[in-house]
Amino acid sequence: LLLLSSGVKEDNAVLTVDLTNPDIQRDGQPDIPQGTLHVLRTQLLWRGSLCDRLRIHNYGEGTVSFSLQVAFDADFADIFEARGMNREQRGRLLPPRLVAGGVMLEYEGLDGRPRAMQIAFDPPPASLGTADAVYDIELQPHGAATLRWTVSCDAGEPSQPGLQSPAGEREPHWYEEAAERMSAEFKARRAAEPLLRTSNAQFNHWLQRSLSDLHMLTTDTPYGRYPYAGVPWFSTPFGRDGIVTALQCLWFAPEIAQGVLAFLAATQATELRPEQDAQPGKILHEMRGGEMAALGEVPFGRYYGSVDATPLFVMLAGACFDRTGDLDFAQRLWPNVLQALHWIDEYGDVDGDGFVEYARSSPKGLVQQGWKDSHDSVFHADGSLAEGPIALSEVQGYVYAARLAAARLARALGDDALANRLEQQALALREQFEAVYWCDDLQTYALALDKRKRACRVRASNAGQCLFTGIVGDERAQRVADTLMDEPSFSGWGIRTVASIERRYNPMSYHNGSVWPHDNSLIAAGLGRYGLREHAGRIMSGLFDASLYFDLHRLPELFCGFTRRSGENPTLYPQACSPQAWAAAAPLMCLQSCLGMDVLGGARQVCLRNPWLPRYLQHVEIRGIRVGDASIDIVVANHDQEVGVRLMRREGDVELRVLL
Repeated sequence: LLLLSSGVKEDNAVLTVDLTNPDIQRDGQPDIPQGTLHVLRTQLLWRGSLCDRLRIHNYGEGTVSFSLQVAFDADFADIFEARGMNREQRGRLLPPRLVAGGVMLEYEGLDGRPRAMQIAFDPPPASLGTADAVYDIELQPHGAATLRWTVSCDAGEPSQPGLQSPAGEREPHWYEEAAERMSAEFKARRAAEPLLRTSNAQFNHWLQRSLSDLHMLTTDTPYGRYPYAGVPWFSTPFGRDGIVTALQCLWFAPEIAQGVLAFLAATQATELRPEQDAQPGKILHEMRGGEMAALGEVPFGRYYGSVDATPLFVMLAGACFDRTGDLDFAQRLWPNVLQALHWIDEYGDVDGDGFVEYARSSPKGLVQQGWKDSHDSVFHADGSLAEGPIALSEVQGYVYAARLAAARLARALGDDALANRLEQQALALREQFEAVYWCDDLQTYALALDKRKRACRVRASNAGQCLFTGIVGDERAQRVADTLMDEPSFSGWGIRTVASIERRYNPMSYHNGSVWPHDNSLIAAGLGRYGLREHAGRIMSGLFDASLYFDLHRLPELFCGFTRRSGENPTLYPQACSPQAWAAAAPLMCLQSCLGMDVLGGARQVCLRNPWLPRYLQHVEIRGIRVGDASIDIVVANHDQEVGVRLMRREGDVELRVLL
């Protein structure tokens, strides 16, 4: 078949492929000229199944007949095998078998768990084997035929020894039913969220693409909705990614934060397990359900090798309470918050110097356990790698913000003594941080401290995340902002992970000079926190401009940090996940930062502090901002010398406050 075009529906639900036939000969004679048949293939994913529909239309003047073959196979490769890891041993493929209406392909993993791929066909093919199905099709002039098949994936329970019973046969979801149910679910979710609309059609498309990607990546769990990290490699729960994504869209969709918090509370570590880098109270880094994870060939079944997920968890718990005012949820979460605080004090501070650092316990685990987890991402000015334990600058900010968040929760729950103690700890950490991490000659904070407490005197984006947490003193915030926004750090598309004048700078690296949208959104929020809204808007504008060059206007996980050249596009990073949850949520946080907007459920307020908009946005309309059982609609408009805010609708008990 010859490709005419292909595309994905705006809500990511359906892939559509238009095809036509090449010249087809029979017995050496022309039989079906090229372009006679239009083949429309549509596919969607629903509840663990791939639903496929093929519509074939004869646009010729005569009757055509032909055979159509559908070939299939399955290798049951683990995701880490797909990424390139080699395994000394694999499980065994079982002989394919025909079942009612289709065929079953099966595999018994070394973990004793049966895995199956069932293919169902409608209508039944003329012949069905264990490797292909063949249809005999005859179409009258302008006649059409519709074929459907559904591929359902299933994994049974582990059985030892050997495979006791195959995965059960499933009743297939056919394309039309799945499409209808998916559409209804998407509409219901979108109806529960605010409606965002601006004066700029391209900016609107960027926002809608981001929201569609968030919906696609957000998965229902027994604990609520959780944004899986990214496609294709990270379509699974990650602690840090889930928390950051929830923070980015907290004002917009607070139920995501509650789902993330409940899931991570349920999977919080309860014991010392060095092979998983697990310690009591620590928050999950990554969870996998594949065969290699189950066997321990990779440590990621439940892996806890991130130093920042635990304080970020406490930060999100406090921010979620601020946003929703849900005291019952905060009460249920409180034991997990206390356990996380205990981890920070007991295990996070390895050497008792007052700073939280990391050093891996598992030889298979991550060497670097901050968000920049490449092996070479923490280094000194001369390019030499820092030795662990390593105390990252932004992690101290997370701990500072976590203690203040826990103090707010403690006070709301009636424990003023604990709240006072946590506030004192936060203040002491801030003073110590300012004394140790500030590099006056660099006009920014050190990237990290190594095991000998030597500062990694490197200009990096980590200092921008320190702004996000509020640990930076007001007198130094402007200087950090200027350093971040100058030419070595700001590429024109966004802030680089490492400034271009540093020894290990490489714009094509994963973490040493690339641009990460989520990192930029957190920095924008930090700039907005200190009232530097135009700086925040410059970051938003860079990311928006970059999105115009990416496929579907979709921000990828990262892109290269080359300096922006007039009339040219940003440079892709070829292994980047796209979509990626915290990249998709970046526009929401950037816009919030420009507007200076907070939604406060307990106070029943929507508050905008000194809002600012770039010139390409004449107005921003937000309908349906929910505050408990109330909601409001607002318009923020650009005027000649100022930005105005207008209340369009109020329903229920909610106040709009605008502070200029």
